[in-house]
Amino acid sequence: MGKKEAGTKKKAFKMPHLLWIMLGLLLIASILTYIIPAGQFATDEAGNVLGDQFNYLGYQTPVNPWQMLMMIVDGFSGSAAVICTVLSMGAMTGVVLSTGAFDDILNYAIFKLKDKGEMVLISGLFILMVYLGSFGGSDALIAVVPIGVIFCKKMKLDPICAIGVTTYATLIGFGTGPTKQYITQLMMGVPMYGAFGTMFISQNFFMIVGLVFLLMYVKKIRKDPTKSLMWDEGWNPDAMEVNASDESKLGTDVKLPGRSVGIVLVFALQYVIIVAYSLSGGTNTQPVMVALAILVSIICGIIAGYSPDKLGDEFVKGLQSMAFVCFVIGLARVMSLVLTDGNILHTIVYVLTRPLMDLPRSVASIGMTAIISVINLVIPSATSKAAILVPIIQPIANTLGMDPNLAVQAFQYGDGFTNIVSPFLGWTIGSCAMAGVPYPKWLKWALPKVLAFIVLGFVIMFILTESGWTAF
Repeated sequence: MGKKEAGTKKKAFKMPHLLWIMLGLLLIASILTYIIPAGQFATDEAGNVLGDQFNYLGYQTPVNPWQMLMMIVDGFSGSAAVICTVLSMGAMTGVVLSTGAFDDILNYAIFKLKDKGEMVLISGLFILMVYLGSFGGSDALIAVVPIGVIFCKKMKLDPICAIGVTTYATLIGFGTGPTKQYITQLMMGVPMYGAFGTMFISQNFFMIVGLVFLLMYVKKIRKDPTKSLMWDEGWNPDAMEVNASDESKLGTDVKLPGRSVGIVLVFALQYVIIVAYSLSGGTNTQPVMVALAILVSIICGIIAGYSPDKLGDEFVKGLQSMAFVCFVIGLARVMSLVLTDGNILHTIVYVLTRPLMDLPRSVASIGMTAIISVINLVIPSATSKAAILVPIIQPIANTLGMDPNLAVQAFQYGDGFTNIVSPFLGWTIGSCAMAGVPYPKWLKWALPKVLAFIVLGFVIMFILTESGWTAF
């Protein structure tokens, strides 16, 4: 009977490898270039898009699957700066993690706070990551995910929480931070950081909401581990590996080595420098991050007492750990190239934005947020979206008598929240790969939160519009 049941039991569905998911999405994009009518916005002599002048080409310019594959090199070239930064930050993080400094810090914190400090520990790391994402954040913060994995293993939490305290937190800060829309502000003709106060308040509001969502999930899986979305993937808090030395430390008087403190301080200092650079007007943070990553690797290796060969080995291991992540980032870039070369990107933007012209001002501001949220799923790059959308949004805002700062705020909400679930954002997809969380599992957990963020964004946009808000 048992054998019969075993033989007839349906095999559980298993998602394909991330590589095949990404290639499948690229194939779909290629197919869409045969289906969606090709079109383009007109441009002026300077190459700027004229948002009120759109024409269908009258013919298709499809990108066939072979051409799509040939674009992979261009995708990697276009993502070269990000990939270089991710590799450097990954190598640096690998060196820092190999020292055991974060293990020592976490062991000490857990020992001191015990069970009462669980929420404090989670909240502290979450808030830190939000502010890192807000003021100095870029795709390179994906390299912090391994720290979240270690943190959650120590706390006996599932891998979703590892993404929750790192990428989820940084993307909330990245998507709502007061320094992240300077390009859009300049293109809209408003002062850079002109709405700093409003955006800072907004960032902290969404930080609190996002933290509450995460803590609710932690509480749920603490009460019943089978409620974890990773339970059917084999996660079990009782089976999590914690080495003997860690176990013994948790039950005795845990000491905090000064060497570990020094390493963590040097690690944190680089982000202080990045934030200071951004606030001082610096716009190109990636070269700064690469330079700091190499320097921090060397300094932390010296503090740890590593020999030159040992430091080099750990640096290379960190690079290797990021290889597939960087490949995924390159493939994500190819998606935009396919849509652009197929001349369907402008068509998609036109169809989605045109109805805004006929809406009341308060509704139009919400409509902007909604449309940009959808577009952001396909074009995660804020700069790329600004180049295409600002020339379209600006005349709409002018026609409706809408303050340009309001349009910038709508752009920010639309640009930020869907990053958390975008399958085309290497930051998100790569984080899933690093934490060992299948993308559908992450989507199931994160999508309700993203929808809540968007709805709250709608409410804020309505209030700002109706109140006659001006930037402060």
